[in-house]
Amino acid sequence: MIRKMQLPLQTANLVVGFMVWVLISSLLPFITEDITIPAERLAIVTAIPVVLGSILRIPLGYYANIFGARIIFLVSFILLLFPVYYISETSSVAGLIIGGTFLGIGGAVFSVGVTSLPKYFPKEKHGLVNGIYGMGNVGTAISTFAAPVLATKFGWSTTVKFYLILLLVFAVLNFLFGDRKEAKVKTSLVEQIKGVYKNEKLWFFSLFYFITFGSFVAFTVFLPNFLVTYFGLEKVDAGMRTAGFIAVATFIRPVGGWLADKFQPLFLLMGVFAGFTFAAVILAFSPSIGLYTVGSMIIAICAGLGNGVIFKLVPMYFNKQAGTANGIVSMMGGLGGFFPPLLLATIHSMTGSYSIGFMAFSQVALASLIMVIWLYYMDRLSLQNEVFNSTAQGILVTDTTGQIKAVNPAFTRLTGFTEEEALGKNPNMLSSGRQSPDFYKDMWEMLGEEGRWQGQLWNKRKDGKEYLELLTIAAVKDGSGDTVRYVGTFNDITPRQEEGNRSE
Repeated sequence: MIRKMQLPLQTANLVVGFMVWVLISSLLPFITEDITIPAERLAIVTAIPVVLGSILRIPLGYYANIFGARIIFLVSFILLLFPVYYISETSSVAGLIIGGTFLGIGGAVFSVGVTSLPKYFPKEKHGLVNGIYGMGNVGTAISTFAAPVLATKFGWSTTVKFYLILLLVFAVLNFLFGDRKEAKVKTSLVEQIKGVYKNEKLWFFSLFYFITFGSFVAFTVFLPNFLVTYFGLEKVDAGMRTAGFIAVATFIRPVGGWLADKFQPLFLLMGVFAGFTFAAVILAFSPSIGLYTVGSMIIAICAGLGNGVIFKLVPMYFNKQAGTANGIVSMMGGLGGFFPPLLLATIHSMTGSYSIGFMAFSQVALASLIMVIWLYYMDRLSLQNEVFNSTAQGILVTDTTGQIKAVNPAFTRLTGFTEEEALGKNPNMLSSGRQSPDFYKDMWEMLGEEGRWQGQLWNKRKDGKEYLELLTIAAVKDGSGDTVRYVGTFNDITPRQEEGNRSE
């Protein structure tokens, strides 16, 4: 029963964590009525919780493997009580920055669930499971919608205190219903980082999540105040529109994970970044509220799909270092939400327009699309290379002049010649001299006519020992039908021949 409760419990934990994480940005229009915040510090106040919430994802993901999700969630909610109470009592910008920094713990708990929950489900469901857990992002929508409504009635300071009750309730729930028997992985953090940092896929996934989750966080933080100041909307109306953006991105996320379980994840990412590019171009032209809504909704859909897809990819490639890899990738996503609000605010203060910032975002998305395409084809080449190197058959590739261009490890095992000794040579280096010139003449005639030849012949190893091999040669042609290389595959069938001779 406890194991079955982990997905709903940890998803609810993430809802609460994200509600606390965006507490300041959700209430900023009300806070600014009591606390004067200079324009140049406004973006810092809203973005600062993102910093700690991003950086802490690495240790929290790691320690989720060491101590289990129950302990990490419980301790995190207890620690959050202090900055939440501090913010409710502050009357200065410095107080908001100090308290807001430690609100980052609420965003950092994301890496706990994506590390813990895959332990309870088979691999073919990891995309869907992490997608469902990622729906905890809706916590930002709940705060963005509900906090302004409560603040209108009770004031922003009292509204912040309501969060203390919520944190205490969930600390108790985790104490009672968290899984005390969760499987633990006790490897040092340094060893885990050494195991992943040289893998270029980690940094690709980090960049992609920097954009997908970063755009989600950035728009969540940026929209409430932007809609009020740029379009002149009421504060509650702006909060509801932002909540709509968050809800779309959140509920699309498990769809992205489910699709990634069914289809090639990198293909899906291509569509995601193509959508980002298109939507950012729309926003760059400073459209009316109608077109701005369309562009924002496209970004919400792409962010949700992308977030779901990426956390299908991470456990696929980093199963043994899931905690650390999840922490690093999710940290980069959180940092992706830190820079855009600052950049947009800076560009607006210099030019009076947000267009340049959105156009820059479109170019980053386009560059990411190109990287995904490159990664997809590199992945295919890597797969082909694995097959080439792991097959038990000897393989040699020659050009049309007969010069050897590639051999696999099985070639070396069967013939004794290393790759360095074979490259640039002719396959006749293996000739035993047993076959007549007519044998080779017939072989090449068949290759020319049919593009393929198969037969038995005696060859000689590097040590001079002869062996009987079953050889298949295929001609590889280009698009115009011209032969560009030959591929030979062979097996040593000497033992089979000797056994046949004995039976006779």
